[in-house]
Amino acid sequence: MAAAGERSARELSPLVSAKALVKRFGEVEAVRGIDVEVFKGEAFGFLGPNGAGKSSAMRMVGCVSPRSDGDLRVLDMDPQIDGPSIRARLGVVPQEDNLDTELSIRQNLQVYGRYFGLSRAHVRAKATELMEFAQLTERADDEVDTLSGGMKRRLTIARSLVNDPDLLLLDEPTTGLDPQARHLLWDRLFRLKQLGVTLLITTHYMDEAEQLCDRLVIMDNGRIVAEGSPPELIASYSTREVLELRFAPGESGDVASTVDGLADRVEVLPDRVLLYTENGEAALSATHARGVQPLSCLVRRSTLEDVFLRLTGRTLVD
Repeated sequence: MAAAGERSARELSPLVSAKALVKRFGEVEAVRGIDVEVFKGEAFGFLGPNGAGKSSAMRMVGCVSPRSDGDLRVLDMDPQIDGPSIRARLGVVPQEDNLDTELSIRQNLQVYGRYFGLSRAHVRAKATELMEFAQLTERADDEVDTLSGGMKRRLTIARSLVNDPDLLLLDEPTTGLDPQARHLLWDRLFRLKQLGVTLLITTHYMDEAEQLCDRLVIMDNGRIVAEGSPPELIASYSTREVLELRFAPGESGDVASTVDGLADRVEVLPDRVLLYTENGEAALSATHARGVQPLSCLVRRSTLEDVFLRLTGRTLVD
């Protein structure tokens, strides 16, 4: 019985545990004392604008940037002591693709697999499996230079899986891709979730975080300002619906007093006014009754961007 209890405890221990984690670059504190736990089989996200500290946190977890202060354990090891052992069990998808452009898709996967000491027979079979997963089989012998941005991104993700990692780190995985390529990549990542792969994702796309993450933290200026599942965060910090009223630049500020009292909360942005309410259509009718004439109107459900705006007073794309 004791052995079973110990096994259960190990399964519940986090793959990543950070406590009061800090990263400084000279006098600049990029990560300012964050606490994070990531458990086996979950997709965990760092959501925030550029410069929030997401990538700095990811680089510390990936054992390529030493922490400045605090405690960090990855796969129950210390990155500053056991870096090579941890890296051997990680899959890493960097912000920028770093593929060998003069090699074919197949060769990129096979050569990368050899870095982990895997046999030639194993990497040949693994490359075939991963090309099928990434929907690249028909282009197997094409050089990387001939691929689209979306294909290169899928190849980078496939390459990160060559060593069957315990933890997959994805830093802004869909930045720069068109909507169709982004959705195809989301499908591949969702399949990995279904297979039980643990994902750690940084993103500044709210829809990406909502689609992929079981839990996430919202970061701003190096600090965590909220943590939870996407539905929990929206329920805690926003309303069920949002009415967006669009105006010409500079005109939205004049409307705030007119719509006062029509919603739980009103946010005034340079080009629009947001009314946070449980019933967007009712709020829209009420604004029309008060003579408000926006350029356009939209009733939508609340998103993580609304949560970020509530917590920080600005949007994710600022």
